[in-house]
Amino acid sequence: MQIPDYTYWVTKENTTNPAAVPAAMNVLLITILTTLAGLPDGVVLEDHHLGVVPRTAEEAARIGAVVAPAREFDALEQFETNPAGKATLWSKPGRTSFSQPSASMEFDRKLDFELGKAMFEKLWVGSPSSNLASDGLGPIFNARSCRACHMADGRGSLALSENSNISLLLRLSVPAQLASVSDEIEGFLSTLPEPTYGTQFQDRSVPGMEPEGRFEVSYAEEPVRLSDGEVVYLRRPTYSFTELNYGPMDEDTMVSPRIAQQMIGLGLLDAIPAADILAHADPEDLDGDGISGRPQIVPSKEFGVPMLGRFGHKATEPSLYEQTAAAFHGDIGISTWMLPEGYGECTARQTDCRDAPDGNTEVHGNVEIPQNALDLTVFFAGNLAVPTRRGADDPEVLRGKEIFYTAGCTGCHVPKFVTARLEDRPEHSIQLIWPYSDMLLHDMGPDLADNRPVGMANGQEWRTPPLWGIGLTETVSGHTHFLHDGRARSLLEAILWHGGEAAPHKQRVVEMPKSDRDALIRFLESL
Repeated sequence: MQIPDYTYWVTKENTTNPAAVPAAMNVLLITILTTLAGLPDGVVLEDHHLGVVPRTAEEAARIGAVVAPAREFDALEQFETNPAGKATLWSKPGRTSFSQPSASMEFDRKLDFELGKAMFEKLWVGSPSSNLASDGLGPIFNARSCRACHMADGRGSLALSENSNISLLLRLSVPAQLASVSDEIEGFLSTLPEPTYGTQFQDRSVPGMEPEGRFEVSYAEEPVRLSDGEVVYLRRPTYSFTELNYGPMDEDTMVSPRIAQQMIGLGLLDAIPAADILAHADPEDLDGDGISGRPQIVPSKEFGVPMLGRFGHKATEPSLYEQTAAAFHGDIGISTWMLPEGYGECTARQTDCRDAPDGNTEVHGNVEIPQNALDLTVFFAGNLAVPTRRGADDPEVLRGKEIFYTAGCTGCHVPKFVTARLEDRPEHSIQLIWPYSDMLLHDMGPDLADNRPVGMANGQEWRTPPLWGIGLTETVSGHTHFLHDGRARSLLEAILWHGGEAAPHKQRVVEMPKSDRDALIRFLESL
């Protein structure tokens, strides 16, 4: 079993010295690793972030029948046009298609939605400021607001501004061998933050502070010939640092590019029972289908126990709440009760950054965004509606759906789940949803690899991204940049980059007649 990376439990001051891991953390690591040794059969990962009402045997049987794979493709399945259940929103496709509240939201919660939206759009400023509600930015950062990356609540753009790499950021780490953690855990393989630049490269800064530097992206085009002689050119990215304002990086630094993803349906993904996701895991490929989805297991900062990872390109956050707090901290440099460092991502070597004024104040509980404001932001992010499907009953779209199934795409892009019955989240409770994702880690091959292990994900593994809303990307975001780094300029390019577990399925697309490929794309565009 691959050992997960739990080193972010270590204090930031000690991240360059693995031997300084506190004794209490040793015990925690041993406990977690011992618990994980029996996955997937020996562990029940509880949904600590959800107020779950357990399913009865009768209810579980009904749900099992509802989420069973389609076997006929000449007509729509029941409720298929409503990918988010009763939360699905019908609206005319447009720029704001991803910015509307859940259709199931009660009227008295819409004010909370609007307040959360204001927090999501807030432009933060550096400290000190005359406005305690808005200061605390950075001091080094990637964006001044959540909306700056998730434009119109959709996918980020690769368009570069004069001063920053909008929506594209680089995660950093270096390899580390923590053999000293415990006699029981020999050769504990892990990664640590880059000693000078931390876990994320920050290309912007407040006035008077130097950003960490700049980076550039260049592309080399590679042809792929399809069955009928059509040639598609894929662009392979290369990343280079043009400035490093805090000195050289470690020569073994691993770099992983990330582009912001669409925001719709996150609360529903948060509400899928972990047991239902784990039911699709097959890490040893025991069924012999070539698909070996593996769960990401991460320690919850909120609850202090191992939980199933759900969010992020490598599923490194166990809940939408923790994902939001991590984004505030890493992308904007805003502290929360969960990540209270007012200096954000500044490392111990960036002394001027750590010594700069921050926005932590007693008024907000000694952090920069108080808990009630964080709660509202999470509520907003969790209730952005998934739009209804368009043209789903078109005969060519139905044929494309059949091709999607027969080509094996549903091995990772699992069509349906039913969310948990929840005591306190009626918008997300007991809904049939169609995200087209199993939420698991899959080996996507060397061409998509970032070669950067994170937790239980190795350098070639990524979480299956949900496909709902993907056909509205150009309408909402004004571009069609797909995959984790935006390299694909079309859905077909995204498919052709698939490798690893998905290589045989990609090859079927390459070899099929153009009419079938067109129908497949039409189906994806209807999602």
